[in-house]
Amino acid sequence: MTKVYIIHENEEWTASLKKALKDLEVPFEDWHLSEGTVDLQTEPPEGIFYNRMSASSHTRGHRFAPELTAAMLTWLESHGRTVLNDSRALTLELSKVIQYERLKQFGIRTPDTVAAVGKDQLIKAAKNFPAPFITKHNRAGKGLGVMRFDDAKTLERYVSGGQFDDSVDGITLLQQFIDAPQKTITRCEFIGGTFFYAVQVDTSEGFELCPAEACEIGEGACPTTESEAARPKFEIIDRFNSPLIEKYEAFLAANGITFAGIEFIEDADGTAYTYDVNTNTNYNPQAEAKAGKFGMKAVAAHLKQELALLLHPASR
Repeated sequence: MTKVYIIHENEEWTASLKKALKDLEVPFEDWHLSEGTVDLQTEPPEGIFYNRMSASSHTRGHRFAPELTAAMLTWLESHGRTVLNDSRALTLELSKVIQYERLKQFGIRTPDTVAAVGKDQLIKAAKNFPAPFITKHNRAGKGLGVMRFDDAKTLERYVSGGQFDDSVDGITLLQQFIDAPQKTITRCEFIGGTFFYAVQVDTSEGFELCPAEACEIGEGACPTTESEAARPKFEIIDRFNSPLIEKYEAFLAANGITFAGIEFIEDADGTAYTYDVNTNTNYNPQAEAKAGKFGMKAVAAHLKQELALLLHPASR
């Protein structure tokens, strides 16, 4: 049977998608690539292949899942299969350096950034970098490794101590700190390559900003629920409009990305800096219920449409 194939490494993050596919009676198969094989002597099945591999897979014990996925996508694409979030998207998912350089090609501003390998090189770069600044992992997720430093000496003490947390790919980013007066960032969600909605995210309690309900790992760590006294952590913006949307859509189309969340932050002058492209996007259930918009349902509907076009190409 020709079906949708979900390529991923996290069962919790696909549960809502599977439910939405079942509700729409879309046949699908789960390909969990925490480990596995790719037989290059065989042809892949016919179908629609949806890549949801995450840059943070190593935090769940799946260190080489992205590498296995890269081999899988190469195999699929060499046989002409339809891959949504293809190998180009995976490359972007795994490197913020590549994200920033691709974003710049579309006139999208990113924070000033230096990529460093080695503690000595990071310290050296910080001495010539305007403060305050932040560090972050080049390959990560949920804001892992993000720390603010007000001067190079503070960073040097941290890096030279026993608490330094290196990126899984060895590349640490030294990045311009953007002071957002409202302590929020904006995440634009795209489905089928087109804008779906924007969500405002409260960053006052930290940087680990995974919107999925499954990420609720402790108060203040990955906030996805609201307290009675605080503003919502995630809130969908009604009738959001920005000149960035057109640029983002062009960027996605040029880089093989069908589904994504793109995050930007604004400084006191209203200048927007785009700092993250997440091709394994998740959606916050509380914010969606309040707004009456549901990302995974829209993703499932798009997958159903792609499958129908594959089965009946004359209808294109």
